[in-house]
Amino acid sequence: MATNTTVKCPSPMKATSNGVFQGDDPLDYALPLAILQICMVVVLTRGLAFLLRPLRQPRVIAEIIVFPPKSYTVLDTIANLGLLFFMFLVGLELDPRSLRRTGKKALSIALAGISLPFALGIGSSFVLRGTISKGVKEAPFLVFMGVALSITAFPVLARILAELKLLTTDVGRMAMSAAAVNDVAAWILLALAIALSGRGSPLISLWVFLCGCAFVLVCAFFVPPICKWMAQRCPEGEPVNEMYVCATLTAVLAAGFVTDTIGIHALFGAFIIGVVFPKDGPFAGALVEKVEDLVSGLFLPLYFVSSGLKTNVATIQGLQSWGLLVLVICTACFGKIIGTVAVSLVLKVPFQEALALGFLMNTKGLVELIVLNIGKDRGVLNDQTFAIMVLMALFTTFITTPLVIAVYKPAKRMGKTEYKHRTIQRNDTNTKFRILACFHSTSNIPTLINLIEASRGKKRGLCVYAMHLMELSERSSAILMVHKARRNGLPFWNKGLKSGTNQINVAFETFRQLSHVYIRPMTAISPMNSMHEDICSSAERKSAAIIIVPFHKHQRLDGQLETTRSDFRYVNKRVLEHAPCSVGILVDRGLGGTTHVSASNVDSVIKVLFFGGPDDREALAYAGRMAEHPGINLVMVRFLLDPKVVGEAVVLDINDDSGPEARSADEEFLAEFKEKISKDSSIKYEERIVSHTGETVGVIREHSRCNLFLVGRMPEGQLVAALKGNSECPELGPVGGLLTSPDFSTNASVLVVQQYHSQLPLHSLASLKEEDEEESPERDSDTN
Repeated sequence: MATNTTVKCPSPMKATSNGVFQGDDPLDYALPLAILQICMVVVLTRGLAFLLRPLRQPRVIAEIIVFPPKSYTVLDTIANLGLLFFMFLVGLELDPRSLRRTGKKALSIALAGISLPFALGIGSSFVLRGTISKGVKEAPFLVFMGVALSITAFPVLARILAELKLLTTDVGRMAMSAAAVNDVAAWILLALAIALSGRGSPLISLWVFLCGCAFVLVCAFFVPPICKWMAQRCPEGEPVNEMYVCATLTAVLAAGFVTDTIGIHALFGAFIIGVVFPKDGPFAGALVEKVEDLVSGLFLPLYFVSSGLKTNVATIQGLQSWGLLVLVICTACFGKIIGTVAVSLVLKVPFQEALALGFLMNTKGLVELIVLNIGKDRGVLNDQTFAIMVLMALFTTFITTPLVIAVYKPAKRMGKTEYKHRTIQRNDTNTKFRILACFHSTSNIPTLINLIEASRGKKRGLCVYAMHLMELSERSSAILMVHKARRNGLPFWNKGLKSGTNQINVAFETFRQLSHVYIRPMTAISPMNSMHEDICSSAERKSAAIIIVPFHKHQRLDGQLETTRSDFRYVNKRVLEHAPCSVGILVDRGLGGTTHVSASNVDSVIKVLFFGGPDDREALAYAGRMAEHPGINLVMVRFLLDPKVVGEAVVLDINDDSGPEARSADEEFLAEFKEKISKDSSIKYEERIVSHTGETVGVIREHSRCNLFLVGRMPEGQLVAALKGNSECPELGPVGGLLTSPDFSTNASVLVVQQYHSQLPLHSLASLKEEDEEESPERDSDTN
């Protein structure tokens, strides 16, 4: 007797609920469920990334190892849509022109880093097919295993190199060039593997592969001209037309649809559009800015969660499975590292650098995970093989940074450069004066240029290196700039940028032509916790006499100073602590206005508040140079404690270093300065005898009308002892803190100067350590 079995299909999930008060469970509906999952994923991955930060791991590690308990189709669909646009961003990071510039060394290393692990991957595939992967199609499995073991994750490698400041070393340049070649080869092999994994005869697989090649050629010929046409209609500084952005994103989706229809994965189409997209001009940058935050910050973690859901670690059971995991890890590491090291040594690369290259080329991460997911979706990799391969990718990426740090430390091997003039105060006043002037944004440039104009002097040469400080983040736009930078150094020179395409370059080039001052723009892209290392190392290499960094606060319309980013305060404090020369912190209140003031129109009053000590002498030495400018008048105010109240009105600070030697150095320096005054009518010298702190502040207020104050960071003497501790920013010192406090009314900018010492005095160092508990959590990792 036959029985009819009725199978009831689950009802489709509706998009939105009527709410809990209507009796609905929001988790039974697609939209609220997806929102909850996305929020949970972002919070968990960001939190885990924070915990892994002391281990110097890229954020991708945190995003891979989050495994929620169950998955939903909606989540998987959103994740793959986000990945589609992310692959477009990855393609944008890869510049095909860099492949043509790849040297023989990098090309040989890339070929060795592909061929040996690919061969070992094929060898290990026979072992896997004979044990846990029985029944899979042989040809696609062989290619998938070869690609999985030979691939180098280009985006992850770029972030690791940038984090370790290796991008512009020989190791970094070779690793990036080799990884770019590796990436292209891997995607070609992956396309072949996908074509082979299809159902049907080998002729169909060949047809799929040929259609994929035709798609690439069509994109290469037709996409760049169209994109250039759109880019020409998006001038620098103007908002990008929304229609062009929508057209580009639609083209990315359309390319994904075409490659999916052909039989190659949709990600391949998005990646190709990114690769052939023109990288020059503002259009590409604006496009990345609009897409990357949403994709990288919100959708991409969902893809890693989706991968985690597919990874069932419980399938790795028994001695055989764990043995196969060890085999795959050893094979992957051996092939990449030994192949790269062997060829590097043949090419006469030093052993340490060759070993570092091997570890760097072993980076897997994101691209590896994409390959594995495609293999699982195509039925080439079963659950157990997939789990083994994911753990291999995690392990190889996790060990990369610690191993490279252990074997290759170029910053420590380089040693300190010896140069004479680390201060402005010097015996030979006819030597070239070198300044490293840093700025955060274009709003800092007018004041910076006017300060440089004031620093010209008369006959002595002035050489200025203007460094744009940019934070390195997980954003693709920052990484894209790093790729452009790696040919010229990190910090890198902006000589590769055309004058008409960068307003910063235009401003400095115009000033150079008008003033005949040698000025060279440069850019440093680094994480906030190590940005001071770029500043200090650049000053060392360029033999700068002073580093000028902007204050972390800017002036509001009401005249008060408000914090721009507290991270920059951390950078300034570390520069003061580790600088190889003198340092000046510039508090900008609009020195000279919002535009460059030409030499003939300069009419400024600069005042120096002199209490005593090396920092005050350095500030006065800088002011003396500025006073040589025909449009600048200098007023120097020396504060002296009334002899009647010495030891009574002010209690001497226990850290006060002002002894007889310091006072004699002050007197000797001031004697030379007074001699200069007799020959220069633009300089006025004034002595004020005060008996207590209130009187000192009163005299300073009398001199509040000027364009610029120059003060020492840590002046010495009994007078300033009572001023200490009243400032919100101890790194500015007592006088600088007073001049920038909300209670002190002035429109003058302030330059707080610290003279170079091979080792900072204890009281100066102590001021930098104050309030460190409120600083960036990465402060302990700023030195290796």
